[in-house]
Amino acid sequence: MNLVGFETNTIEAKRFSKPGEHMANIRIDHNSTVTQITRASDRTASVEFRFTVNYVGMGFIKIEGTVMLEGEVDTLVKEWTTTSSMPNEDANIVHNVVVSNCIPTALLIARDIRLPPPFPLPRINVEKKATPAPRSAPGPEFA
Repeated sequence: MNLVGFETNTIEAKRFSKPGEHMANIRIDHNSTVTQITRASDRTASVEFRFTVNYVGMGFIKIEGTVMLEGEVDTLVKEWTTTSSMPNEDANIVHNVVVSNCIPTALLIARDIRLPPPFPLPRINVEKKATPAPRSAPGPEFA
């Protein structure tokens, strides 16, 4: 399967905590779910998804949309209708596309409604450079 398109249909976000309220240990859960797969044409399938970031007790961000896949859609649609699951290769494609597109959006939304970033930001620790030990005697030079 090949990715043909990605579209966001719905964005919903809510903060439950009050401004200035500080919570010590915040648990942040992510979830990417496929809600429906339908045939769009002979060679394309429409995969509807829901991506959620749940800030336990503090708020949530929910993004819904559609991923369009092109290729052999018969097996994908057939497996979805019988088992409500996808082949692993197709699931990897869909969930990686959803996460890579929704995390940046969730980051901006979290900033706007004053929730923590949906992933841990890297910590920068600048340390003072150690001064090199003085040489006791000059060594040979090499060019």
